[in-house]
Amino acid sequence: MARDQIDTQPVESRDDLVAWLEAGCKAPQKFRIGTEHEKIPFTLKGHEPVPYEGENGIRALLEGMHALNDWEPIMEGETIIGLADTIGGGAISLEPGGQFELSGAPLASIHETCAEVNSHLVQVREVATPLGFGFLGLGMSPKWTLARTPRMPKGRYNIMTAYMPKVGTHGLDMMYRTCTVQVNLDFSSEADMVKKLRVGLALQPVATALFANSPFTEGRPNGFLSFRSEIWRDTDNARAGMLPFAFEEGMGFERYVDYALDVPMYFVKRGDRYIDVAGSSFRDLLAGRHPALPGERATVSDWANHLSTIFPEVRLKRFLEMRGADGGPWANLCALPALWTGLLYDGASLDAAWELVRSWSAAERQALRDEVPRLAFNAEIAGRPVLELARDVVAIAREGLKRRDVRDSQGRDETRFLGPLEESLEAGRTPAEALLERYETDWNRSVEPIFDECAY
Repeated sequence: MARDQIDTQPVESRDDLVAWLEAGCKAPQKFRIGTEHEKIPFTLKGHEPVPYEGENGIRALLEGMHALNDWEPIMEGETIIGLADTIGGGAISLEPGGQFELSGAPLASIHETCAEVNSHLVQVREVATPLGFGFLGLGMSPKWTLARTPRMPKGRYNIMTAYMPKVGTHGLDMMYRTCTVQVNLDFSSEADMVKKLRVGLALQPVATALFANSPFTEGRPNGFLSFRSEIWRDTDNARAGMLPFAFEEGMGFERYVDYALDVPMYFVKRGDRYIDVAGSSFRDLLAGRHPALPGERATVSDWANHLSTIFPEVRLKRFLEMRGADGGPWANLCALPALWTGLLYDGASLDAAWELVRSWSAAERQALRDEVPRLAFNAEIAGRPVLELARDVVAIAREGLKRRDVRDSQGRDETRFLGPLEESLEAGRTPAEALLERYETDWNRSVEPIFDECAY
């Protein structure tokens, strides 16, 4: 998340929280696509991690990007921690281990979002190369230990770093060593939100398989195709997972609010100060009886920031975030929004996708989620291998993009962005399996070549 919310309007009741989510509903003609992607910085000489400070560090990169694109600096005290495009709505932010993130502007088409990604990567390379570093398109840092990974100077990350080991075994790995690409999509009504949320949750493991791209840790194979996804299975299960309640009768904004109210808080922010309230209850803050803020009531900012610290496979805010994919090659950064836009922004495709998944039980969905990080296309659900299911899913998305019929200046529709996924499906192997094959053959069981072959 590039910037914490700043809205001091008091929240008086649970109904206010429900209304805040419901305000995200918009007419289909106003639907937009927001793409976010993270990438791992590394030194071109020696393939080492890049620290924040120093003349060739992350701070220098942010300052160089500011000089290049004139976006507004995002500051924490005297420290620059990101950049914001106050006109278009995009932003650049830092993940805990220095992963450099573009939070894309809300755009009308995949053509526009892909152009945005392309422009960003060209700019980043223009600034980073003279500083002596590049960026990897992977789902996880392939070489460095957690101890060698730098830490970015952001207050919320200090709180999370202290809390994570109390609630899971992989929280720090998630924070400091993983990368994702995600797409944020709109809904028109509560019913539309629920249907898209259910389809997104059920098919998120399929997306994980399609984008599986994190098979290495600390210089060797880790036994998984998406270790990033495996990490989420034991990060903090109170705020992650497949949300089985979303498939129950009565699901809607109120039910999600009740879930979010019971997810332990990390922090509240007052001015520039982060107050560590990790593990405490938002219900207490809502009622004005939080021990860290006696007599204070929750604000809109508190609620928005709290929602940003909940990490299910699909996250509801005033839009839906598809969170199951590893970071990957340049082309895959456009394939991910193309996949979900084709599935969720066309009524016939959304219906077809729902038909694929509606009979699955909660136990089947969870078993698929548990198996995919290791098995990817070889996992099964309801007697069907994921490879076969993924072919159906991508075909449905293709038809949805065809019906959208949004053309670029050369007359091409959005289906071309599905090409990398269709190539993987035709080959029957994930990006991770292609990397593992290279590791065992051409790379001589070394991950060093990955810094050339998987760099942006």
